[in-house]
Amino acid sequence: MDYLQIARNTLSVEQNALAQLSQHLDAEFNEVIELILKCEGRLVIGGIGKSGLIGKKMVATFASTGTPSFFLHPTEAFHGDLGMLKPIDIVMLISYSGESDDVNKLIPSLKNFGNKIIALTGNRNSTLGRHADYVLDISVEREVCPNNLAPTTSALVTLALGDALAVSLITARDFRPADFAKFHPGGSLGRRLLCRVKDQMQTRLPIAAPDTNFTDCLTIMNEGRMGVALVMENERLKGIITDGDIRRALSANGAETLNKTAQNLMTSNPKTVHQNTYLAEAENFMKEKKIHSLVVLDDENHVVGLVEFSS
Repeated sequence: MDYLQIARNTLSVEQNALAQLSQHLDAEFNEVIELILKCEGRLVIGGIGKSGLIGKKMVATFASTGTPSFFLHPTEAFHGDLGMLKPIDIVMLISYSGESDDVNKLIPSLKNFGNKIIALTGNRNSTLGRHADYVLDISVEREVCPNNLAPTTSALVTLALGDALAVSLITARDFRPADFAKFHPGGSLGRRLLCRVKDQMQTRLPIAAPDTNFTDCLTIMNEGRMGVALVMENERLKGIITDGDIRRALSANGAETLNKTAQNLMTSNPKTVHQNTYLAEAENFMKEKKIHSLVVLDDENHVVGLVEFSS
Protein backbone atom coordinates (compact mmCIF):
# COMPACT_ATOMS: atom_id res chain seq x y z
CA MET A 1 0.00 0.00 0.00
CA ASP A 2 1.34 3.42 -0.97
CA TYR A 3 0.96 5.42 2.26
CA LEU A 4 2.85 8.35 0.78
CA GLN A 5 0.21 8.71 -1.92
CA ILE A 6 -2.55 8.50 0.69
CA ALA A 7 -0.88 11.32 2.61
CA ARG A 8 -0.57 13.44 -0.54
CA ASN A 9 -4.21 12.84 -1.44
CA THR A 10 -5.25 13.78 2.10
CA LEU A 11 -3.35 17.05 1.95
CA SER A 12 -4.72 17.80 -1.51
CA VAL A 13 -8.32 17.32 -0.37
CA GLU A 14 -7.77 19.49 2.69
CA GLN A 15 -6.04 22.16 0.63
CA ASN A 16 -9.08 22.33 -1.65
CA ALA A 17 -11.37 22.55 1.38
CA LEU A 18 -9.46 25.58 2.66
CA ALA A 19 -9.80 27.23 -0.75
CA GLN A 20 -13.55 26.58 -0.63
CA LEU A 21 -13.74 28.06 2.87
CA SER A 22 -12.29 31.27 1.49
CA GLN A 23 -15.09 31.36 -1.07
CA HIS A 24 -17.75 30.69 1.58
CA LEU A 25 -16.83 33.80 3.55
CA ASP A 26 -19.09 36.78 2.96
CA ALA A 27 -20.01 40.13 4.50
CA GLU A 28 -21.22 38.35 7.64
CA PHE A 29 -17.57 37.67 8.49
CA ASN A 30 -16.97 41.44 8.65
CA GLU A 31 -20.03 41.83 10.87
CA VAL A 32 -18.68 39.21 13.26
CA ILE A 33 -15.32 41.00 13.48
CA GLU A 34 -17.03 44.33 14.19
CA LEU A 35 -19.20 42.66 16.83
CA ILE A 36 -16.17 41.23 18.63
CA LEU A 37 -14.27 44.51 18.42
CA LYS A 38 -17.14 46.36 20.08
CA CYS A 39 -17.61 43.69 22.76
CA GLU A 40 -17.11 45.05 26.28
CA GLY A 41 -17.06 41.52 27.73
CA ARG A 42 -15.32 38.32 26.68
CA LEU A 43 -15.49 36.09 23.63
CA VAL A 44 -16.72 32.77 25.05
CA ILE A 45 -16.28 29.66 22.89
CA GLY A 46 -18.08 26.35 23.36
CA GLY A 47 -18.08 23.01 21.59
CA ILE A 48 -18.13 19.25 22.18
CA GLY A 49 -15.57 16.63 21.13
CA LYS A 50 -13.23 17.66 18.32
CA SER A 51 -15.07 20.98 18.03
CA GLY A 52 -14.35 21.59 21.69
CA LEU A 53 -10.65 20.84 21.24
CA ILE A 54 -10.46 23.30 18.36
CA GLY A 55 -12.44 25.81 20.39
CA LYS A 56 -9.82 25.60 23.15
CA LYS A 57 -7.07 26.30 20.65
CA MET A 58 -9.00 29.28 19.32
CA VAL A 59 -9.43 30.59 22.87
CA ALA A 60 -5.68 30.34 23.43
CA THR A 61 -5.00 32.32 20.25
CA PHE A 62 -7.61 35.00 20.93
CA ALA A 63 -6.62 35.47 24.58
CA SER A 64 -2.93 35.87 23.74
CA THR A 65 -3.54 38.39 20.96
CA GLY A 66 -5.73 40.97 22.66
CA THR A 67 -9.23 39.44 22.60
CA PRO A 68 -10.25 38.35 26.14
CA SER A 69 -11.61 34.86 25.74
CA PHE A 70 -12.33 31.63 27.62
CA PHE A 71 -13.67 28.17 26.85
CA LEU A 72 -17.05 27.10 28.19
CA HIS A 73 -17.81 23.37 28.11
CA PRO A 74 -21.50 23.06 27.08
CA THR A 75 -22.22 20.18 29.45
CA GLU A 76 -20.62 21.90 32.43
CA ALA A 77 -22.34 25.13 31.44
CA PHE A 78 -25.73 23.44 31.71
CA HIS A 79 -24.82 22.32 35.22
CA GLY A 80 -23.75 25.63 36.71
CA ASP A 81 -20.94 27.12 34.61
CA LEU A 82 -23.42 29.45 32.89
CA GLY A 83 -22.80 31.56 35.98
CA MET A 84 -19.44 32.47 34.40
CA LEU A 85 -21.23 34.44 31.68
CA LYS A 86 -22.11 38.10 31.66
CA PRO A 87 -24.76 39.59 29.34
CA ILE A 88 -22.03 41.63 27.65
CA ASP A 89 -20.16 38.47 26.60
CA ILE A 90 -20.36 37.09 23.07
CA VAL A 91 -20.77 33.33 22.74
CA MET A 92 -19.33 31.41 19.79
CA LEU A 93 -20.72 27.89 19.51
CA ILE A 94 -19.05 25.28 17.28
CA SER A 95 -21.03 22.33 15.90
CA TYR A 96 -20.48 21.02 12.39
CA SER A 97 -23.92 19.42 12.20
CA GLY A 98 -25.56 22.22 14.14
CA GLU A 99 -27.60 19.55 15.93
CA SER A 100 -25.43 18.74 18.93
CA ASP A 101 -27.81 18.41 21.90
CA ASP A 102 -25.22 19.55 24.46
CA VAL A 103 -24.61 22.72 22.45
CA ASN A 104 -28.15 23.52 21.41
CA LYS A 105 -29.70 23.17 24.85
CA LEU A 106 -27.69 26.26 25.85
CA ILE A 107 -29.48 28.45 23.31
CA PRO A 108 -32.59 29.29 25.40
CA SER A 109 -30.45 30.36 28.37
CA LEU A 110 -28.14 32.45 26.18
CA LYS A 111 -31.13 34.13 24.58
CA ASN A 112 -32.56 34.82 28.02
CA PHE A 113 -29.25 36.33 29.21
CA GLY A 114 -29.05 38.52 26.12
CA ASN A 115 -25.77 37.12 24.78
CA LYS A 116 -25.13 37.42 21.07
CA ILE A 117 -24.52 33.99 19.52
CA ILE A 118 -22.07 33.28 16.69
CA ALA A 119 -22.44 29.82 15.15
CA LEU A 120 -19.64 27.98 13.38
CA THR A 121 -21.53 25.24 11.57
CA GLY A 122 -21.66 23.33 8.33
CA ASN A 123 -25.46 23.57 8.19
CA ARG A 124 -26.95 27.05 8.19
CA ASN A 125 -30.46 25.55 8.37
CA SER A 126 -29.69 23.49 11.49
CA THR A 127 -31.08 24.25 14.92
CA LEU A 128 -27.92 26.12 15.86
CA GLY A 129 -27.79 27.95 12.53
CA ARG A 130 -31.41 29.11 12.75
CA HIS A 131 -31.14 30.43 16.31
CA ALA A 132 -27.73 32.10 16.08
CA ASP A 133 -27.37 35.83 15.48
CA TYR A 134 -24.48 35.24 13.09
CA VAL A 135 -23.46 32.13 11.14
CA LEU A 136 -20.04 31.36 9.70
CA ASP A 137 -20.08 28.49 7.21
CA ILE A 138 -17.57 25.68 7.84
CA SER A 139 -19.17 23.16 5.45
CA VAL A 140 -16.95 20.77 3.46
CA GLU A 141 -17.81 18.40 0.61
CA ARG A 142 -16.76 15.39 2.69
CA GLU A 143 -14.38 14.34 5.41
CA VAL A 144 -11.08 13.05 4.10
CA CYS A 145 -11.55 10.10 6.45
CA PRO A 146 -12.18 7.06 4.14
CA ASN A 147 -15.45 6.43 5.97
CA ASN A 148 -16.49 10.09 5.81
CA LEU A 149 -16.99 9.93 9.58
CA ALA A 150 -14.03 11.19 11.62
CA PRO A 151 -13.86 15.02 11.82
CA THR A 152 -10.79 15.62 9.69
CA THR A 153 -11.36 18.08 6.85
CA SER A 154 -14.07 19.88 8.82
CA ALA A 155 -11.77 20.13 11.85
CA LEU A 156 -9.03 21.71 9.75
CA VAL A 157 -11.48 24.18 8.18
CA THR A 158 -12.79 25.19 11.59
CA LEU A 159 -9.27 25.71 12.89
CA ALA A 160 -8.38 27.79 9.83
CA LEU A 161 -11.48 29.94 10.25
CA GLY A 162 -10.45 30.56 13.85
CA ASP A 163 -7.05 31.75 12.61
CA ALA A 164 -8.73 34.01 10.04
CA LEU A 165 -10.81 35.58 12.80
CA ALA A 166 -7.78 35.99 15.06
CA VAL A 167 -5.59 37.57 12.38
CA SER A 168 -8.38 39.97 11.41
CA LEU A 169 -8.71 41.03 15.05
CA ILE A 170 -4.94 41.36 15.48
CA THR A 171 -4.84 43.64 12.45
CA ALA A 172 -7.86 45.67 13.55
CA ARG A 173 -6.38 46.21 17.02
CA ASP A 174 -2.92 47.01 15.63
CA PHE A 175 -1.62 44.39 18.03
CA ARG A 176 2.19 44.67 18.07
CA PRO A 177 5.03 42.39 19.24
CA ALA A 178 5.35 44.41 22.46
CA ASP A 179 1.66 43.80 23.16
CA PHE A 180 2.10 40.10 22.42
CA ALA A 181 5.01 39.93 24.84
CA LYS A 182 2.87 41.14 27.74
CA PHE A 183 0.90 37.90 27.53
CA HIS A 184 4.00 35.72 26.92
CA PRO A 185 6.52 36.77 29.58
CA GLY A 186 7.93 33.26 30.02
CA GLY A 187 10.53 31.50 27.92
CA SER A 188 12.76 32.79 25.16
CA LEU A 189 9.92 34.49 23.25
CA GLY A 190 9.00 36.68 26.20
CA ARG A 191 12.64 37.38 26.95
CA ARG A 192 13.33 38.59 23.43
CA LEU A 193 10.20 40.68 23.15
CA LEU A 194 10.27 42.24 26.62
CA CYS A 195 13.99 42.57 27.31
CA ARG A 196 16.06 45.44 26.08
CA VAL A 197 19.60 45.17 24.79
CA LYS A 198 21.03 46.55 28.05
CA ASP A 199 19.50 43.58 29.90
CA GLN A 200 21.44 41.02 27.83
CA MET A 201 24.60 42.79 26.66
CA GLN A 202 28.15 41.79 27.60
CA THR A 203 29.83 44.61 29.52
CA ARG A 204 33.32 43.11 29.86
CA LEU A 205 34.56 44.34 26.52
CA PRO A 206 37.46 42.98 24.40
CA ILE A 207 39.22 46.26 23.59
CA ALA A 208 42.26 46.84 21.41
CA ALA A 209 44.09 50.08 20.61
CA PRO A 210 44.58 51.03 16.95
CA ASP A 211 48.29 50.08 17.13
CA THR A 212 47.74 46.67 18.78
CA ASN A 213 49.63 44.01 16.81
CA PHE A 214 48.04 41.02 15.12
CA THR A 215 48.98 38.45 17.77
CA ASP A 216 47.67 40.58 20.62
CA CYS A 217 44.45 41.19 18.69
CA LEU A 218 43.90 37.43 18.51
CA THR A 219 44.59 37.12 22.25
CA ILE A 220 42.06 39.86 23.04
CA MET A 221 39.44 38.22 20.80
CA ASN A 222 39.99 34.80 22.37
CA GLU A 223 39.83 36.14 25.93
CA GLY A 224 36.62 38.02 25.14
CA ARG A 225 35.03 34.77 23.89
CA MET A 226 32.79 36.67 21.47
CA GLY A 227 34.95 36.39 18.37
CA VAL A 228 35.41 40.17 18.14
CA ALA A 229 37.63 42.98 19.37
CA LEU A 230 36.60 46.62 19.64
CA VAL A 231 39.17 49.09 18.42
CA MET A 232 39.03 52.12 20.74
CA GLU A 233 40.97 55.35 20.94
CA ASN A 234 40.39 58.01 23.61
CA GLU A 235 37.28 56.10 24.71
CA ARG A 236 35.80 56.43 21.23
CA LEU A 237 34.94 53.56 18.90
CA LYS A 238 37.17 53.39 15.82
CA GLY A 239 36.16 50.02 14.46
CA ILE A 240 35.59 46.33 15.11
CA ILE A 241 37.62 43.25 14.29
CA THR A 242 35.66 40.05 13.68
CA ASP A 243 36.64 36.48 12.84
CA GLY A 244 35.62 37.31 9.28
CA ASP A 245 38.01 40.26 9.16
CA ILE A 246 40.87 38.00 10.26
CA ARG A 247 40.05 35.34 7.65
CA ARG A 248 39.76 37.91 4.87
CA ALA A 249 43.09 39.49 5.84
CA LEU A 250 44.85 36.12 5.87
CA SER A 251 43.30 35.18 2.51
CA ALA A 252 44.35 38.46 0.92
CA ASN A 253 47.76 38.98 2.52
CA GLY A 254 48.95 35.58 3.77
CA ALA A 255 51.92 35.82 6.13
CA GLU A 256 51.98 39.61 5.70
CA THR A 257 48.94 39.70 7.97
CA LEU A 258 51.19 38.98 10.96
CA ASN A 259 52.62 42.48 10.54
CA LYS A 260 49.24 44.19 10.56
CA THR A 261 47.83 46.24 13.42
CA ALA A 262 44.28 46.53 14.70
CA GLN A 263 43.74 49.63 12.57
CA ASN A 264 44.71 47.67 9.45
CA LEU A 265 42.44 44.76 10.32
CA MET A 266 39.33 46.49 11.60
CA THR A 267 36.08 47.34 9.88
CA SER A 268 35.41 51.05 10.33
CA ASN A 269 31.97 52.36 11.27
CA PRO A 270 30.66 49.09 12.74
CA LYS A 271 26.94 48.52 13.22
CA THR A 272 25.68 49.80 16.56
CA VAL A 273 22.49 49.74 18.61
CA HIS A 274 21.16 51.86 21.46
CA GLN A 275 21.06 50.13 24.83
CA ASN A 276 17.28 50.72 25.19
CA THR A 277 16.42 48.93 21.94
CA TYR A 278 14.29 45.83 22.40
CA LEU A 279 16.31 42.65 22.10
CA ALA A 280 13.98 41.28 19.41
CA GLU A 281 14.56 44.37 17.27
CA ALA A 282 18.33 44.03 17.66
CA GLU A 283 18.19 40.35 16.68
CA ASN A 284 16.10 41.13 13.61
CA PHE A 285 18.59 43.83 12.62
CA MET A 286 21.50 41.41 13.00
CA LYS A 287 19.69 38.80 10.89
CA GLU A 288 19.02 41.41 8.19
CA LYS A 289 22.66 42.55 8.14
CA LYS A 290 23.98 38.98 8.56
CA ILE A 291 26.16 39.89 11.53
CA HIS A 292 26.55 38.16 14.90
CA SER A 293 27.50 41.04 17.18
CA LEU A 294 26.37 44.62 17.72
CA VAL A 295 28.17 47.38 19.60
CA VAL A 296 25.88 48.91 22.23
CA LEU A 297 25.86 52.69 22.78
CA ASP A 298 24.31 54.95 25.41
CA ASP A 299 22.70 58.37 24.93
CA GLU A 300 26.14 60.03 24.63
CA ASN A 301 27.27 57.47 22.01
CA HIS A 302 29.68 55.91 24.49
CA VAL A 303 30.32 52.20 24.08
CA VAL A 304 28.69 50.36 26.98
CA GLY A 305 28.50 46.77 25.76
CA LEU A 306 28.27 44.10 23.10
CA VAL A 307 25.29 41.94 22.24
CA GLU A 308 25.46 38.62 20.39
CA PHE A 309 22.97 36.74 18.29
CA SER A 310 23.28 32.99 17.82
CA SER A 311 21.41 31.83 14.71
